[in-house]
Amino acid sequence: MAASCTLVCCGEETESDKAAIVRFSNGGVSNADNLDFSMYKNTDEKNPRKKSRRIMVAESDRLSYVGQNFGAGSLKCNSLCKYYVGVLNNQTMQMEVHNAVLFNMLPVIPGETSTATPQNTTQSYRDKVDLLIEAFGTNKQKRALASRRLNQVGSNALQNAVAKAATSVIDKKGLAALQQEVAETESQEALASHVPPCNPNADKREDVYPFDELLSPVELAALEEPGSKMAALTLAELQKMRDEGGSLSVVKHLENMATAGEARERTACCAFYLSLLLKLARQKNFQRKFGHDQGCPRIIQNKLFKTFTVETFNNGRVQNIVSTSMRTKLAAYSLALLLHMGHMTADLSLLHRDLGITEAKVIEVAKSMGLCLIKPARAKVDKASLRDDHRQATVVLPLVKYDQFIERRKRKKMH
Repeated sequence: MAASCTLVCCGEETESDKAAIVRFSNGGVSNADNLDFSMYKNTDEKNPRKKSRRIMVAESDRLSYVGQNFGAGSLKCNSLCKYYVGVLNNQTMQMEVHNAVLFNMLPVIPGETSTATPQNTTQSYRDKVDLLIEAFGTNKQKRALASRRLNQVGSNALQNAVAKAATSVIDKKGLAALQQEVAETESQEALASHVPPCNPNADKREDVYPFDELLSPVELAALEEPGSKMAALTLAELQKMRDEGGSLSVVKHLENMATAGEARERTACCAFYLSLLLKLARQKNFQRKFGHDQGCPRIIQNKLFKTFTVETFNNGRVQNIVSTSMRTKLAAYSLALLLHMGHMTADLSLLHRDLGITEAKVIEVAKSMGLCLIKPARAKVDKASLRDDHRQATVVLPLVKYDQFIERRKRKKMH
């Protein structure tokens, strides 16, 4: 009967107590007694990643071997598995079980350095794929790679040319002048996006801002009923509307419209639509019942909803608001409508009061539309009389182009 042995666990062991198991990469060793083994450990024992690093060196008369448990040449199984080795005591027949670490011993030839270059960790995934295509790719892949590299060279040359051209332009004009031009272009584009459809090459003033782009024939026909009610207002009712802070631009055109005929009906429809635009400009949110109490047709409500509101999210709900840019758009469309109502002349002073914005903002909108500004004539008046100067805008062919001017406010001196 074979002798039996018992297993004895050695308990907790440190990194220094681990048994070393070596494996030679070029075959087995016939006589291990002729090898001189040495183990080196990392001096930084406080670092948890470095304190377990070991280097095993085996030297013989002919060749030396080196193995390590970290880095590219180490065995990955050391980090994935745990190894144990048993040492049998022949006298007590007890086998002690110890933790073990594996070393892959590689031969080192004296006088020669390793020709293998470490992997460049800075290379991108595309660069690595290109290297594989160069080595093992098909002819089609290699042709595609060569074409892509030629295109890349062309784009680099184009970028260099653009950079040189930009540098020369900056040197000629100066950085401050270029920044001023960019600011002017951006401001003009921001205003142009809210200007009604324009035909600057029109032969007639009425065709510069076409009326059909403001109100289509179908929409104008839908406004006949509420427009007739507005045309039926008496002078007393108009005065009451003026005293209660109503739209002065609307009241002015209702007082001066024709007594009968198609022109009276059109002016009444436009006045009702203008009152809706001015009312919307003073609101923050657009309600689906907007203008319902005034008899606003559904087609006009949808037009206002789609043209002069933007969607936003508030407390998980979608709302349509009248933003600052939409108020600028409302001012431009109201001004274009007033031009058609006033024979291509509009009162800017009344418009800025009705919109609830500054007169400078209305003038800025008028300039962006290429209108000619008419300043009020100076006249001698009595001190007791009140004088109300009205600035007006009119359409002149060709349209006026204004130079952008950015006002710099002077700081007040502190005394």
